Amino acid sequence: MMHRLIRPLTWLALPLALIASQPALAWGEYAHRLTGRIALAQLRPAVRAEVKRLYRAEAALNTPECRLRSIEEASVWPDCVRARYRDRFAFSAPWHYQNISVCGDFDITAKCPDGDCVTVQISRQQAILADRSRPAHERLQAFGFLVHFVGDMHQPLHLGDKADLGGNQVRADYGYKQRMNLHWIWDGDLAERALTEPPAITPQRITPAQARTYTAGPADTAARVALWARDVWEISRTIAYPELQGTPDSCPISADQRRTLPRGMVTADYIAKATPSVRDQVAKAGSRIALLVNEALAPGGRTR
Repeated sequence: MMHRLIRPLTWLALPLALIASQPALAWGEYAHRLTGRIALAQLRPAVRAEVKRLYRAEAALNTPECRLRSIEEASVWPDCVRARYRDRFAFSAPWHYQNISVCGDFDITAKCPDGDCVTVQISRQQAILADRSRPAHERLQAFGFLVHFVGDMHQPLHLGDKADLGGNQVRADYGYKQRMNLHWIWDGDLAERALTEPPAITPQRITPAQARTYTAGPADTAARVALWARDVWEISRTIAYPELQGTPDSCPISADQRRTLPRGMVTADYIAKATPSVRDQVAKAGSRIALLVNEALAPGGRTR
């Protein structure tokens, strides 16, 4: 099923009608751009140069309202085109998430018909980016998708699910902000608070040793993604859902329960438990973007 999200607070200046009709930026624009800055700091010099060459193909994308001239812009480009060029990019809507149930064992193959889910698309977009026989604008588009989807996958409610669209149907209040939902809270307010409160996460705070730890694992991209996804899913299973105050621990949440489920409350204790996970996931996402892009654009890379 397709997530139907409310846009985060960074877009409140847009007309209300537009806000109501568009999907949200996972992790919010701030967190996505931060993953891009973290990745940029870890790109090899030769790879940075190759990315700059790909940016020259931006005009061929024909998305003038959604620019793709930097890795920060790449980190939000797929959400922008899905909103502003809806008909052209509707195909990519299910690629931003995967509703893996937290009510049983982890199953990387669940809810991914024909590979239309975030975990499969990360591998596919990396392969397109790496393929030097393809036109530059196709590879640039793949770069935008890859950078964004790695960020998306590290938002726990883009993977964990209780048959509630990844928390979109769980009503919750966040302090004085009421009438929100759990997914929206993780996308926006919770993430921005966790990432900006001292000690704020910056690319410079991630040491080479930490980056190596975050990117350790199998050589095969699909196998790596499966390991990363399981860790992210575990956060939704152990923190995002069960720590929400005032809601029953139902699993899964049935349609009847969704209609009568009490509004949850994100408490100070909830924030304290969630904050380390938010910080870790954004740091990991940025480092893993760099790993995949460095591999795809390494000098002497493959062609089909």
